[in-house]
Amino acid sequence: MKVEVWAIGKTAEPYLETGCAIFEKRLKNYLPFTWTVWPDLRLKTADAQQLKKEEGKMILSKLQPDDGLILLDEKGLEFGSVELAHWLDKRLAGPHRRLIFLIGGAFGFSPEIYARANYQLSLSRLTFSHQMVRLFLLEQLYRAMTILRNEPYHNP
Repeated sequence: MKVEVWAIGKTAEPYLETGCAIFEKRLKNYLPFTWTVWPDLRLKTADAQQLKKEEGKMILSKLQPDDGLILLDEKGLEFGSVELAHWLDKRLAGPHRRLIFLIGGAFGFSPEIYARANYQLSLSRLTFSHQMVRLFLLEQLYRAMTILRNEPYHNP
């Protein structure tokens, strides 16, 4: 199965781009992996609800019916790293052609995206910027793959 991480909007900080590139490269050694950054939508209105709705339309237009969609959301499932690895392993063996982790824009997701999602995943009870979550997610996906292969990256 192919794993993809989608994020809305470019990262403003070079250190985050560098870190994401490191883990993107590492992940490609374990599975078919793609990292996609969708452009920020520029609306004439600054209305957060309208922006979420338009971002949702854009994302829904990119999804296939057999994609598994996992939202990075503060209200989602929470796991330790080992638990996440086993949860991910079950998803990788599932029926979906692609497993897509979606990091939303600054205001989160539209109701339509929540309705389409197969899962919601939280990396912490703490709130992180949507830009920092990118690096944290990629690192945790890499850690999960090393756990599943019993490699020495993760120290229990």
